[in-house]
Amino acid sequence: MVIREKEPMASHTTFRVGGPALYYLIPEDSSEIGDALGFAQERELPFMIVGNGSNLLFSDSGYQGVVIEIGENIAELTIASQGRVCVGAGMRLSVMAGRLAAEGLAGFEFAAGIPGTVGGAVTMNAGAYGGEIGDCLKEVTVMSPGGERMTLGADELELSYRHSILQDGELIVLDGTFEFESGDPDEIREKIKELNSKRREKQPLDFPSAGSTFKRPEGYFAGKLIEDAGLRGFSIGGAMVSDKHCGFIVNKGEATADDIFSLIEHVRRIVKETSGVELEPEVKLIGDFTK
Repeated sequence: MVIREKEPMASHTTFRVGGPALYYLIPEDSSEIGDALGFAQERELPFMIVGNGSNLLFSDSGYQGVVIEIGENIAELTIASQGRVCVGAGMRLSVMAGRLAAEGLAGFEFAAGIPGTVGGAVTMNAGAYGGEIGDCLKEVTVMSPGGERMTLGADELELSYRHSILQDGELIVLDGTFEFESGDPDEIREKIKELNSKRREKQPLDFPSAGSTFKRPEGYFAGKLIEDAGLRGFSIGGAMVSDKHCGFIVNKGEATADDIFSLIEHVRRIVKETSGVELEPEVKLIGDFTK
């Protein structure tokens, strides 16, 4: 297991900001995740899991605990039976979509452009273009903070819009089992290509961001509310409301985590004043943002 001290989280998040984690651990395989948890417990430190770091904002002061990376070391895909696959939590969704296309398995095309890993996607029931992880997820293997492994059915996760019970506790996703329909590989690849083209056309992929900054308010679109509030292109420091898609806050260069947090709060306040709608961040805030 790789152990690093005072590791800058700016190197491990798609926002490209964030101060140091006290310890940053990279298990070599799933069997070492228990060892990583023991490392944190022995030192009486909090811990958290990161995958691709695509939905996280670490504060400039960092994280006074242990960050455990579940990434490409824990990213095996196994065909369990016809149409049913088991995928390690560290596999990137784009890689999974490509592997499924090659196998002629359809129904995951919506996730090909989501910048995250299987573990994070299951935890937040990630989705795009009318699809959600919950549509194809059957069960997950998780680990408790004490190192106990257990299997939970998808119906036990209380999946809803960008939510599951996995966000409420400390259970760690090790892998997920999914079920898909058979399809033509070329048609599946073409659909992925089409959706990725739409994403490039509409989203600010040329700047670091954490994807959609806010959850979709019921009956509204966050980007439209932000645009109607006159905030397109509005900046605080190096953070900016994207002028390509107002639902994204981007790091236009040299942003700090405090810049991004301040802009998130400013957007929430102005949208509340102009529309009466309370925006809820989709991005998870880690560390101290009170200064």
